Amino acid sequence: MGLLKMELSVTTRHSMWYKIITNLTFWVMIAIVSGVTLGHFAPATAVKMEVIGTSFVDLIKLFIGPIIFLTIVLGISGMGDMKKVGRIGAKSLLYFEVVTTLALAIGVTVAYFLQPGKIDKSGLMMKDASQYTSSPASSFNWLEFFMANVTLQVLVVAIIVGVGLNYSRHRLQAVRVLNKLSKIVFKALKYVMYLAPLGAFGGMSYTIGKFGLEAILPLMKLMGTVYLTMGLFIFVVLGSIMRYYKENIFRFLNYIRQELLIVLGTSSSESALPSIMHKLERMGCSKSVVGLVIPTGYSFNLDGTSIYLSMAVIFLAQLYDIQLSVPELLTMIGILMVTSKGAAGVTGSGFIVLASTLAALNRIPLEGLAFLLGVDKFMSEARAITNIIGNAIATVVIAKSENEFHPDAVPEGEATEVVAVAEVPVQG
Repeated sequence: MGLLKMELSVTTRHSMWYKIITNLTFWVMIAIVSGVTLGHFAPATAVKMEVIGTSFVDLIKLFIGPIIFLTIVLGISGMGDMKKVGRIGAKSLLYFEVVTTLALAIGVTVAYFLQPGKIDKSGLMMKDASQYTSSPASSFNWLEFFMANVTLQVLVVAIIVGVGLNYSRHRLQAVRVLNKLSKIVFKALKYVMYLAPLGAFGGMSYTIGKFGLEAILPLMKLMGTVYLTMGLFIFVVLGSIMRYYKENIFRFLNYIRQELLIVLGTSSSESALPSIMHKLERMGCSKSVVGLVIPTGYSFNLDGTSIYLSMAVIFLAQLYDIQLSVPELLTMIGILMVTSKGAAGVTGSGFIVLASTLAALNRIPLEGLAFLLGVDKFMSEARAITNIIGNAIATVVIAKSENEFHPDAVPEGEATEVVAVAEVPVQG
């Protein structure tokens, strides 16, 4: 009997270790720690790792267009009711505007009370901000934003094709072909995601090696305030929304932990876009809702970016001892309500939006952007993680409000099957 128990114990331990070493999340965590270590102790070598991180993100980006197109077309052509498609789109945009406006207000409120800008400027690192401060009011162009935002372009084309296919007599044949293509694309993505630890290692190595941990010390108060605010937004605001729809925010975050770690390592929410879409479908959200909400959210539901932009304005005002009046604060929020929607898809657009906002207020020196450039990279992870969480939760909310959330309809075994690693399914 004792020998049997010993054998069972050994078998259990072997099984536990096997699950750990074959879990992609485990290796992504190891990669992040290794990247930080290399960046700190061998910065020159770490900077050269940038190509690994960017190559992984570029590889993932190849899947974004096909996955968005296939998901939306299949979702719309399978829905049948075009009024419902329009309703889901309108409801999504309304939800995005309400939540991002709330994010802006929270960013202003926390920054106003914690005053991250009340620090000594003499110890701050200055970077060249001339590319953002030259003619900022006219630098941002909505047409250029649309032309540079591939996600938005694919979204529009896919909606048109999906609607057209819905009225075609060849709809069933086309859907069968597209379904086969979808399975092939996701199968290929599954194998590409095994490279996620390399991407996380490259991205984190470069960040720490290039900027150094010591670079953030003078602005630790700002960074701490930003991370605290985004934490409050996720767990209080988004957590309350999830609770209203009978979901647990902690369980949900555990479910998408792999995607969050990939975003943390690469500083890009796009690196997890295909995977998060697949996982939300496995959770029970309908393909049509996932296809419409996630791509649209990546351009119009930037909660983390909204928080950062609002806090950056308050930080610079405090840094220069400028008291903004209530009308000026409301004006700033109003401007960012519109311009923050364009802070995606174009490199540097976040700073261009920030520069445009400062120019419109005409109270804060544009040169203040130079203080933020030194630590912007360290806060991009927080923005990206908050953005992807916000979009994932928006999808669950829209799916449940439209009765398009059916966890019981997912075939047995499918709920735990994700792109790259098995997870515990989320129950309502």
